[in-house]
Amino acid sequence: MVREIVRELPGEDIVYYGDTARLPYGSKTAATIREFSLQNVIYLNAKGVKAIVIACSTASAIATEYLRDFIRLPVVGVIEGGARGAVAATRNKRVGVIGTKTTIRSHAFAEAVAKLDPGVEVIEVSTPLLVHLVEENWIEKRVTGDIIREYLDPLLKAGIDTLVMGCTHYPYLVERLREIAPGVSLVNPAVDTAGEVRLELEKRDLLRTKASPVPRLDVYLSDLHPDAEALAGVFLGRKVAIRLAEDLK
Repeated sequence: MVREIVRELPGEDIVYYGDTARLPYGSKTAATIREFSLQNVIYLNAKGVKAIVIACSTASAIATEYLRDFIRLPVVGVIEGGARGAVAATRNKRVGVIGTKTTIRSHAFAEAVAKLDPGVEVIEVSTPLLVHLVEENWIEKRVTGDIIREYLDPLLKAGIDTLVMGCTHYPYLVERLREIAPGVSLVNPAVDTAGEVRLELEKRDLLRTKASPVPRLDVYLSDLHPDAEALAGVFLGRKVAIRLAEDLK
């Protein structure tokens, strides 16, 4: 998500908060996800941000509307962006969605697609192991390919021509997905979401019109793993200094 926002809004400073102490969210209850998400937003609001982007698909599916009731800042999730990308990409109106257990159980992507085009059939598959494989940087391992094939089998048999990568980890698997599902259009919700962030800032007259010579990227994590900086460099696409976030509670 950070890469897409930097590409779309190169003049904006970014405050990135990763709740590494409490991940993964995909196996937690809706009530817990909403509680954690609210704490995260309060933390970011204290940093003086002008908009909130919920990069996590699970938190977006469960907590976006909940958070909008608590904060006046624009809150943008990734569900709507993914749905728009899918509807634009599909030709046979059969779309697959992969995501965490909680995201898939919420049917958030399917509902968002239905609002845009009720004629599109959405087939959803829970793929939680992929999160761990990306975090372990096992992207090129043979076992990762085997697991992806197992997960995608019912989607390919259903004849999908478009696949929504419904978790922020999954775009790092894009080459493996293309290898296993050639001809299927892959939708990264972050792309359309970054555009939505621009529109929200423009609508509220918050967009920085004069680009900063060196936009800031401040990275805070709730827990510092020994490999945190190396992993952040992989995920964010640049070398960054990481700070431990102050206590959220």
